[in-house]
Amino acid sequence: MTSFTRFCGALGLAAIGVAGFAGYRLFTPYRGFQQDTFVEIPRGAHTSGIADLLAKAGVIRSQWDFLLARSAERGRVLKAGEYRFQKADSVLDVYNRIARGDIFYYTLVVPEGKNIFDIATAAAGLGLFDERQFLDAARDATLIHDIDPHALSLEGYLFPGTYRLSRHTTPQLLCQKMTARFREVWGGLNATANPHETITLASLVEKEAKLPEERSLIAAVFDNRLKLGMKLDCDPTTIYAALLESRYRGTIYRSDLDNTHPYNTYQHAGLPPGPIANPGLASIQAALNPDTSTSALYFVLRPDGSGGHEFSETLARHTEAVTRYHRAQAR
Repeated sequence: MTSFTRFCGALGLAAIGVAGFAGYRLFTPYRGFQQDTFVEIPRGAHTSGIADLLAKAGVIRSQWDFLLARSAERGRVLKAGEYRFQKADSVLDVYNRIARGDIFYYTLVVPEGKNIFDIATAAAGLGLFDERQFLDAARDATLIHDIDPHALSLEGYLFPGTYRLSRHTTPQLLCQKMTARFREVWGGLNATANPHETITLASLVEKEAKLPEERSLIAAVFDNRLKLGMKLDCDPTTIYAALLESRYRGTIYRSDLDNTHPYNTYQHAGLPPGPIANPGLASIQAALNPDTSTSALYFVLRPDGSGGHEFSETLARHTEAVTRYHRAQAR
């Protein structure tokens, strides 16, 4: 064997050794932290800066490892955001997560018809802030006063939907997100109707309607009663009045119906002072376009459990429908 052959063999072994070492650093899981750790990668951060943040947090062994992963995965864009690390991962896995933008966030789901108290409870359940903090933010109507100068709070304007929240989301930021979504929806309707009255009526429709096809009918009943100066006698408004006074007990009592709170439509004619919940698009559309073909003034749940209502034009017919419902409930 010549000296040149021996030299080439040594080079080959060295190359294999380097490749093996690089593979070990790239693929071997590492965890230098004791509990879940978060790393915030700012916009515009360079690879070396990201590597330094990850190394200091104990997510990777060293900056060099991350730069090695970068050289193996060239051409990918590393995305800014907050990342949560819970277990040992290889530096290549860490690199790929950041390239994918696997950003950590909480998911807040707000169904149609939820009020500020419901949203406060759901948001507090994520552990970001307590209910009182959210309620304080939601009671400041400033965010929506350009659309509704008469808004008493953000109730009605916190649009239902699924929201992604970071660990740094404040109650004020959440309210901004939800009202921004409302603005998009309301603007898309090109409505000329009074927004305060429309959203207030829509919130009543949202709370009463069980079946989608009945929304415009229920809106029409309320509209018909408003035109005649009749009280709306809407149970959800009675509940909302009790919620505002922190005395709702899970069901409606005689004392609730007799309560003179401005939101109780059993005691006051006309719409309540503001929305009682946050309606979705379908209920807003129903409030804008009540079914003008009906003269119904009353509705009550049908006893068949379908969630549908029986609509009546006269008190006598309505009384009969209510009797049927109560009889079915008593069985």
